[in-house]
Amino acid sequence: MFGSLRQRFASRLRERGRRRARLVSKDGRCNIEFGNVEQSRFVFLIDIWTTILDLRWRYKMTIFISAFLGSWFLFGLLWYVVAYIHKDLPEFNPSINHTPCVENINGLTSAFLFSLETQVTIGYGFRCVTEQCATAIFLLIFQSILGVIINSFMCGAILAKISRSKNRAKTITFSKNAVISKRGGKLCLLIRVANLRKSLLIGSHIYGKLLRTTITPEGETIILDQVNIDFVVDAGNENLFFISPLTIYHIIDKNSPFFHTAAETLLQQDFELVVFLDGTVEATSATCQVRTSYIPEEVLWGYRFAPIVSKTKEGKYRVDFQNFSKTVAVETPHCAFCLHNEKEAKAKETKCYDNPGFVLSEVCETSDTKM
Repeated sequence: MFGSLRQRFASRLRERGRRRARLVSKDGRCNIEFGNVEQSRFVFLIDIWTTILDLRWRYKMTIFISAFLGSWFLFGLLWYVVAYIHKDLPEFNPSINHTPCVENINGLTSAFLFSLETQVTIGYGFRCVTEQCATAIFLLIFQSILGVIINSFMCGAILAKISRSKNRAKTITFSKNAVISKRGGKLCLLIRVANLRKSLLIGSHIYGKLLRTTITPEGETIILDQVNIDFVVDAGNENLFFISPLTIYHIIDKNSPFFHTAAETLLQQDFELVVFLDGTVEATSATCQVRTSYIPEEVLWGYRFAPIVSKTKEGKYRVDFQNFSKTVAVETPHCAFCLHNEKEAKAKETKCYDNPGFVLSEVCETSDTKM
């Protein structure tokens, strides 16, 4: 028992040791950290709107609650100061004919309640400002204007956070693995992508970036060197009709960085394939980007995706997402270079040239030989 647990623990450690670092996670989050940034963090306060939108929900709600409670309490103190200076509080024993700046403010608690009622325009009618002092009128106007600004900014930030196109990207899913097999007589790298909503992405565009470490002829090591990867579908890679799952593919030809990769050396490679899908959300007209990535362990050589779309007896098209990431083994050349050489050899064998001016002449052989 302990031996099996020890072996399982050792295998877990080996798998963790072999785990590759990736820049983009499967759900599209970027794994990058900025260090020793010389620029002041004050620049993030200048673009306060983007900073608020990028915050997580727990921090955003904390700021939302703090902004309202802080403004209510601050103006409650100011209303209390006005009542104290004007001697409207009960401890000053005002006369019967005394007209306070604000009716029925008896302490800090009632001043806070009046501040709350003023800023959120509740208007219970029990506490109100009189025309006795201009300071109270000015403070009422200032709090009303500032309250509208705070309410517009914070409610707008919450609404913008909810309606961000980043949430729409969660309903776009990619296959767990990429596969390499023949398609149309060419060796291709294939990826399946699906839209989980019936609403379309307008003007969709799919492309990829291959991230790898390269060494220049000058000896410089470039980490996360980016190489463009072109993905297409049968109808092209622009303005996709993205109503059903699509299989996008990259042709592994002489211009592809995978041209010299073989099935035996695939797992020995060190790269990360990042796939992007850009489009415009049909409902909100906001741009949206979906990302995912594949490392060598997630690229299956010699497989294709199982069929996913079928037609029912009622004439409807049915998409079975149970087979979305399912793969089927197929016969595949073990490298694109070999497939290319094989095609060239077959092309040379089938080549023939006809010369209509060529005439075969018969040569008569004689046994007599003159000396």
